[in-house]
Amino acid sequence: MTSAQVDTENVPEEGYERGLGSRQVQMIAIGGAIGVGLFMGAGANIAKAGPSIILMYALAGVVIFFIMRALGELLLYRPVSGSFAEYAREFLGPFFGFVTGWTYWLMWVVTGMAELTAAAIYIHFWFPEIPQWVSALVFLVVLFGVNLISVKIFGEVEFWFSMIKVTAIIGMIVIGLGVLTLGFSDAGDTATVSNLWSHDGFFPNGIGSSLMTLQGVMFAYLAVELVGVTAGESENPEKTLPKAINTLPWRIIVFYVGSLLVILSVVKWTEFSAGESPFVHAFGEIGIPLAAGIVNFVVLTAALSSCNSGMYSTGRMLRDLASNSEAPQAFGKLNARKTPAVGITVSVALMGIGVVLNYVVPEKAFLYVTSVATAAGIWTWMMILVSHIRYRAAVDAGRLRASSFPAPGGALFSWVALLFLIGVTCMIAYDKDARVCLYVAAGWAVALGIGWAVLKSRNPQIAERGDAEFEKVG
Repeated sequence: MTSAQVDTENVPEEGYERGLGSRQVQMIAIGGAIGVGLFMGAGANIAKAGPSIILMYALAGVVIFFIMRALGELLLYRPVSGSFAEYAREFLGPFFGFVTGWTYWLMWVVTGMAELTAAAIYIHFWFPEIPQWVSALVFLVVLFGVNLISVKIFGEVEFWFSMIKVTAIIGMIVIGLGVLTLGFSDAGDTATVSNLWSHDGFFPNGIGSSLMTLQGVMFAYLAVELVGVTAGESENPEKTLPKAINTLPWRIIVFYVGSLLVILSVVKWTEFSAGESPFVHAFGEIGIPLAAGIVNFVVLTAALSSCNSGMYSTGRMLRDLASNSEAPQAFGKLNARKTPAVGITVSVALMGIGVVLNYVVPEKAFLYVTSVATAAGIWTWMMILVSHIRYRAAVDAGRLRASSFPAPGGALFSWVALLFLIGVTCMIAYDKDARVCLYVAAGWAVALGIGWAVLKSRNPQIAERGDAEFEKVG
């Protein structure tokens, strides 16, 4: 097998339309690395860590790159839409594939609920007379239609969502650099790079407080793994996937590290607070007209992008589970446009609970709902890393063919990233406000354990077949 080939012997024909071109996969990968966690969540992290938050985003970004290179090696070994659930099934056993598939599905369903409500709140900024549930319902129906029509439409919509986010951040960086170098605008007299260390230092609240922000920082990177789900529908996975993954470092440098460097140089960190977008505040300090409206539009786009991606991925995950007899077989069907319509429809119906929750659930309950996404995301990343470690061991032993896109450092960097994620989980457990997600995770684990036991009792050959395949890997 040459370096430009995929191991086609291990790639099943899944029936999807390979309708995602390089341009769309690239922007999906970029969009996955830019979300509400950056536009809104960074404010709380800045208030806790000061300028050192830049280092935390950079550190987490390095770990994310290790995770994505591990995923990239697996994707070029066998590019399937089930992605990390399929790899967990192959390298860790059928139970782990079952848990990973359902957990990733849950992550996007609850994220979709939260993002629908967030989008409705952003619309309320301009049109306070429109009830939030009406906006949420409209967005739900429109995005449902986008995902049901074809993967090409999904890819095009996601392309433009990502383009808006990228343009906003690059614009902020360019304007901020202009303020720093030319001294124009209302912030010109106080904007200086020395703001990064002049107000109680780079670690104003201590290194411990900075490290505790890593849980929030990691949440900002959720969905970066979405590019793995596109593998089964990419036109040329052996070309588009490595390119999308290899450009991740500069995306992190520009969009996270770069934007925060500029923002914290233009405006001193003590002026930022939780519950406020640092971008809105910085735009306001510079004196840009309609700053709040501009950023509100961008954050609305980020929320809709996340919901759109959630609908896409939930349908694919349910179909993967169904193809392995781990979900109702109806989820495995494709419509005439080669999209998993039944899985998408059921997932969207559950996301629609978010419309109802606009009536009955207080704001803090939504915080608990979104915390589920963090726990599910960390589990998914861990499964990618452990699967990669197992895969490399099988390759080294000569049991499997090597991938055409090997991760640098081999299994070593996967071990480093895995230990990092375990450390972040410990920090979550230490934080009384954040540890609620671990309680939810424990409940979800019990539910999955019961589900697996029932599944095996009704269909014992599922586990037997999976165990036989697992033994081949060693």
